Amino acid sequence: MASKRKVIITSAVTGAIHTPSMSPHLPVTQDEIADAAIGAANAGAAIVHMHARDPKDGRPSQDPAHFEPILAKLKANTDAVINITTGGSPHMTVEERMRPVAAFKPELASLNMGSMNFGLYPMLDRFQKFEHEWEREGLEKSRDLVFKNTFQDIETILNIGNGNGTRFEFECYDISHLNNLAHFHGRGLARGPLFVQSVFGLLGGIGAHPEDLMHMRRTADRLLGDAYEWSILGAGKNQMPLATIGAAMGSHVRVGLEDSLWIGPGQLAASNAEQVSRIRTIVEALNFEVATPDEAREMLDLKGRENVGF
Repeated sequence: MASKRKVIITSAVTGAIHTPSMSPHLPVTQDEIADAAIGAANAGAAIVHMHARDPKDGRPSQDPAHFEPILAKLKANTDAVINITTGGSPHMTVEERMRPVAAFKPELASLNMGSMNFGLYPMLDRFQKFEHEWEREGLEKSRDLVFKNTFQDIETILNIGNGNGTRFEFECYDISHLNNLAHFHGRGLARGPLFVQSVFGLLGGIGAHPEDLMHMRRTADRLLGDAYEWSILGAGKNQMPLATIGAAMGSHVRVGLEDSLWIGPGQLAASNAEQVSRIRTIVEALNFEVATPDEAREMLDLKGRENVGF
């Protein structure tokens, strides 16, 4: 009997898009972030995608000192693949964004594949009360914000990662990002198997209609052939519907409080683990199997948890 297809679930635990005032369930301190990631891994996430925050006010931080206790706790309590962000925050320089990956040499890191307008300001219509002034300011400033990821920036990040044996989750927010990825793959800097994270529904990137998902898939197939593993990230209310469509078409899936605070209409998710459990139920109902961390390592040709710098 043929074996079932394995689906990698990634949980994006916290991030720069949402702020602490938007949900009481968003992890902020190092212990909260680590515990949220461990819970997601126990629920079935093979990969945990990590940002860190300054515990004083919840501001996104790329200070390695804010990552170190999180990574130590994760390594001691789970065998999940730890994926460290190089995105950080659109308000940071590339040098700031690269600090934790350069310091800790993870198995996997995220990499944004092009510059883009990054419009978070519509969230000001939904959330009016903020505990910290930086939260409101950050959303308002996104009216006039380009998230800078030039060809030089991407090449710099690839060279650092390649030198450390770190592979990448290539975050593609639009069709042009797939073309950029094909360019770097053709030059031998982006090395396969490529882990392509298609991102839908953020203002400034591709939309969240199922036809947008189909267009991304067709374009990735044309440009990359069979050299990639495909994953779906739907922002906000699009998280579960697009992940379900993608999984049925052959994708891996990403969920988590970085991407969506919700578990249902008007209902905040209580944890990253709750979102992982929901998508796991869907994946298994489609008659697929959820990949273990070691199966994900094999599919993505990762260097192994014993070869990281933490």
